[in-house]
Amino acid sequence: MNRLFLYVGREVAATILGTLLVLLALFVFFDLIGELGNVGKGGYNLLAALWYVLLEAPAHIYELLPVAVLIGAVFALSALAGSSEIVVMRAAGVSLAQIARWLALIGLVFAILTALVGEVLAPAASAEANRHRMQATKSVLGGSFRSGIWVKDGQQIVNVGAMLPDLTLRDVRVLQIGKNATLTSILDARTAEYQGEGKWLMKEVRMTTFLPDLGGVQQASLPSVIGNSSISPDMLAVLMVKPNDMSVSALLRYVDHLDQNKQRTQRYDLALWSKIFYPLAAISMILIALPFALLQRRSRNVGVRIFLGILLGVGFNFLNRVVVHVGDLYNLPAALITFLPSALLFGLAGWMLWRVERN
Repeated sequence: MNRLFLYVGREVAATILGTLLVLLALFVFFDLIGELGNVGKGGYNLLAALWYVLLEAPAHIYELLPVAVLIGAVFALSALAGSSEIVVMRAAGVSLAQIARWLALIGLVFAILTALVGEVLAPAASAEANRHRMQATKSVLGGSFRSGIWVKDGQQIVNVGAMLPDLTLRDVRVLQIGKNATLTSILDARTAEYQGEGKWLMKEVRMTTFLPDLGGVQQASLPSVIGNSSISPDMLAVLMVKPNDMSVSALLRYVDHLDQNKQRTQRYDLALWSKIFYPLAAISMILIALPFALLQRRSRNVGVRIFLGILLGVGFNFLNRVVVHVGDLYNLPAALITFLPSALLFGLAGWMLWRVERN
């Protein structure tokens, strides 16, 4: 049995990895074509564009892995079924449930791989890709508002105009709120550099302090000021990129920050739980591949099954996006609504396996 498991695992895993490479090559090619329009801006040449596209490849691997698992497993198992190898295995005493357990273990390996890529490799590579692109085009990170990014930090409201590629903040304004929601001071800084441990070095500072008891305003200009804040460059990056592109650890930190400041967390909760449940798709996809390969085991038309597999993979990604938007719109429980696509896939896989076993 161990030899059979290793044989099936080797065949399925090799085909999945081959499928992933083909899909990744297509995405990288189209990304490169899309970047050609930016070539020539600043120092952004063709080599810089190619490096940017390659750095974005891990994010594509994260998105494509469950689909590659389904397509690759359908192709590999269809080949085994077409050569009657699965029939021989079952005649030798290997049950369909045993084969499904083997596939579940292989799917678990790819689920762990998906989680590692999504948590470690893809966020770091995407962040480096953005920094590389900004440095080459001499651009900066900007917020979704004309006035930049606004963040509440305890009794402070922080406005950041832009973030430079080296994570230096530019055009920073800190509004200090006192008792009864009154504005006590405004700090304007030309730049701010993160020093670690919640400390920011702000340069070219202009401080405005309101003195209600005296009925006046006090102003002062300082070359530099050290400010304390729980806001870090990673937190600002959450606001400047899509939540789905962030790692689970970064989302956890930012959700905790929003909770402490009594702000709405629904959007980031949905992104967090979606990333937690997403790797499970690899297991459900590989289980669905088995009945796909066996339902028409006498047919040589593998192309139809692969096409159906592609449709199912695309449908899963579409459903994942829809439930996030629906959950955000109706304020539904994040863990429950994001688990729904994976639960439906597991249910479909179980029903299809039961149907094959029954027939």
